Amino acid sequence: MVNTQNYKRCLVLAPHTDDGEFGCGGTIAKLISEGCEVYYVAFSACEQSVLKEFPKDILISEVKEATARLGIKPENLRLFKYNVREFNFHRQEILDDIIKLKSEIKPDLVFIPSVNDIHQDHATIANEAIRAFKFSTIFCYEMPWNNFSFNTTCFVKLSEENISTKVHAVSAYVSQAHRVYANEAFIRSLATVRGVQVGIPYAEVFEIVRMII
Repeated sequence: MVNTQNYKRCLVLAPHTDDGEFGCGGTIAKLISEGCEVYYVAFSACEQSVLKEFPKDILISEVKEATARLGIKPENLRLFKYNVREFNFHRQEILDDIIKLKSEIKPDLVFIPSVNDIHQDHATIANEAIRAFKFSTIFCYEMPWNNFSFNTTCFVKLSEENISTKVHAVSAYVSQAHRVYANEAFIRSLATVRGVQVGIPYAEVFEIVRMII
């Protein structure tokens, strides 16, 4: 298990608004409670795929609320406007954006989607982030609905408070409530399974791309 108190400045790269909360919301809550400065960057608000009964830009207001519930400062939330499912056409622009974030934020820990994530946008962010942060500690967060395989090499111990905070953050995404994984039962069951694997009540799991000690 990782001692999260070693990290003072973390960056979460979310292809789409909500990916960071689903993938590592409990860990974000834990890091912030321990005094870590967490930055959250979303590359798309998915306006092209929002259900018709919601405003097209609803995910912008939802990510602001969700990240606030995790404890992320408003000024530490960054939003880009790439079209969903088109990231691969803008690989170089995305890499340039990530490099600028690296220079500005200088994180000592970076969270990205899995390198085995089958969603084309997630794969683009993962690959470009590795290019940009090849001299940094990088953890990939778990999204079981997109991961055909996931190497469980790092576990972060979570408390009931951390899990409750994650559930509360995810619940801000009213427009995504129809997703089969966007509910408290799934969030808690996955955290329980991961906890059981290392003999604790709750955990989130990560793939280690690179770890600098």
